Amino acid sequence: MAATEVKVPDIGDFKNVPIIDVHVNPGDPVNAEDPLITLESDKATMDVPAPSGGTVEKLLVKVGDKVSEGTPILLLHGHEEGAMTQPPSLVPQQEPSPAQLRQPAARAEVATMERPPIAVGDFGGVHASPGVRRVARELGVDLTRLKGSGEKGRVTKEDVLAFLKGPAAAPGAAAAPTAGAGIPEIPAQDFSKFGPIETKPLARIKRLSGPHLHRAWLNVPHVTQHDEADVTEIEAYRKELDTAAKEKGFRVTLLAFLMKASVASLKQYPEVNSSLTPEKDALILKRYYHVGVAVDTPEGLVVPVIRDVDRKGINEISRELGAVSGKARDGKLQAADMQGASFTISSLGGIGGTGFTPIVNAPEVAILGVVRAKMAPVWNGTEFKPRLMLPVALSYDHRVIDGALAARFTRNLCHVLEDVRRLVL
Repeated sequence: MAATEVKVPDIGDFKNVPIIDVHVNPGDPVNAEDPLITLESDKATMDVPAPSGGTVEKLLVKVGDKVSEGTPILLLHGHEEGAMTQPPSLVPQQEPSPAQLRQPAARAEVATMERPPIAVGDFGGVHASPGVRRVARELGVDLTRLKGSGEKGRVTKEDVLAFLKGPAAAPGAAAAPTAGAGIPEIPAQDFSKFGPIETKPLARIKRLSGPHLHRAWLNVPHVTQHDEADVTEIEAYRKELDTAAKEKGFRVTLLAFLMKASVASLKQYPEVNSSLTPEKDALILKRYYHVGVAVDTPEGLVVPVIRDVDRKGINEISRELGAVSGKARDGKLQAADMQGASFTISSLGGIGGTGFTPIVNAPEVAILGVVRAKMAPVWNGTEFKPRLMLPVALSYDHRVIDGALAARFTRNLCHVLEDVRRLVL
């Protein structure tokens, strides 16, 4: 039987459309409707299917060629029965069969083969051809987890099959989380075209903390709850303690009171002093109260941890804060000094500002941010009185903490701060 010339069918008004993928090679058997090539215009991506079953005799086009309706793409030697029941473009002969992939000894990454087919909507925004999407659905691969190796970041069939082999064979899949969980990188620019520039190396601390903050921002659904605490009375008491502390070589700041008030609220609402399990189906409630404190240093922010805050008084916490802050500024903190926090406080009161949104220090589920307190007129029921008001902001992981719990926690925190006697309850 003579070979049949397969041409591009009616593709509407599109002309000179580039080929972005060729799914077959000479000698490959195909079934009717199997994708042969993939075209991509500025408006759509489309597959050209096989008109009937047969064997590819010769390719007449390659990736990058531009075609229109009627352009010959390959010679197909047809036969009546069709080629095979499972298209080779989906599972090449050198690849293990789906049955083999489902064996108990198969890699954990291949366990996705046993999941229900992924819905088309799950691939929204993924740069992949219809044929590749079909392959992914049939093999149970989530395309959003892959970083494409094709032109303009397009996910190819090879990327899907390599993903099934595991991380060692799928560099694109392994690289995706590093690149921002599939979020496209910001394009590089040559700023020197616009004026003089200087390249300054990023400080070591920022190089180390940057990926952690990025990971937390991408993985944690952040929400921030704002409130204000009347710290007029507690500030007067703080000044008394600070005057006495100066003679002993340390200072008492509002941060020590914030730490004690936070612990009081954490005991009242233990979900805020927790972490999600790795499976994300349970909470690990922590029965210890180690508070991380963001410290400003010439190299950037570091977060040393003050342990067992619930067992320490204001003076003891203040001494420890002074010592650890000095170590941080001198670059003498050890790794152990920055581990084990169950809750974190970021205080910008010594600098200023009216509010900010701190990033949750995952795997913690909440972080408290405070700025400088300010005098404001407050209505007491009969008249306005000048009161020292402290803005507070609680950023939290919405998977664990809902808005009502966040509001109750911050209100309880402010309530404790408004009367120093409540710190000892």
